[in-house]
Amino acid sequence: MSQFFAIHADNPQPRLINQAVEIIRGGGLVVYPTDSCYALGCHIGDKRALDRMRALRSVDDKHKFTLVCGDLSEITTYAKVDNIAYRLMKSHTPGPYTFILKATHEVPRRLMHPKRRNIGIRIPDNAIALALIEALGEPLLSTTLLLPGEEFPLTDPYEMRQILEHQVDLVIDGGYCDIEPTTVVHLEEGDVQVTRVGKGDISGMEG
Repeated sequence: MSQFFAIHADNPQPRLINQAVEIIRGGGLVVYPTDSCYALGCHIGDKRALDRMRALRSVDDKHKFTLVCGDLSEITTYAKVDNIAYRLMKSHTPGPYTFILKATHEVPRRLMHPKRRNIGIRIPDNAIALALIEALGEPLLSTTLLLPGEEFPLTDPYEMRQILEHQVDLVIDGGYCDIEPTTVVHLEEGDVQVTRVGKGDISGMEG
């Protein structure tokens, strides 16, 4: 049965954040809030947790997962960032955007599309998510909490607790989240392409 932590949305309690991080480090699958939708998260190096996340979402190996980072300094470890990409990300983070970039060799192959070496990178404007990543000391491997057959993600933590109590290890209640996903921006080969318009404002983004 999953644990359930009510964490303050603006001032996350360090004790609960540290307990959540221990669950993640121990191979746990967690539900946590972001600045768009609730997300599933696990440790970047844990294949079993990744397989559980794929099974819960009912997605195959072509599904793109996202590395949720705390700041821009972490991104260059996992993605190739040119000057255009860096300036655009700096002006739009933290915020509800997912940036698709060429992956470095630090990214495990199992996290990427089998034919494309790219990865989604995100820095959410959410105190709980950022506190988790800071305490973990590395990015969180994530995907939107959108269950098979559903049109919209779950938004009510108590409903998540009831539905997922035997499928995840922790549900973090950080209040209600949005159902609108992130805006997805491809930043490869010096090009800027918005491929999904979501919560993030795209005005002036495409040249």
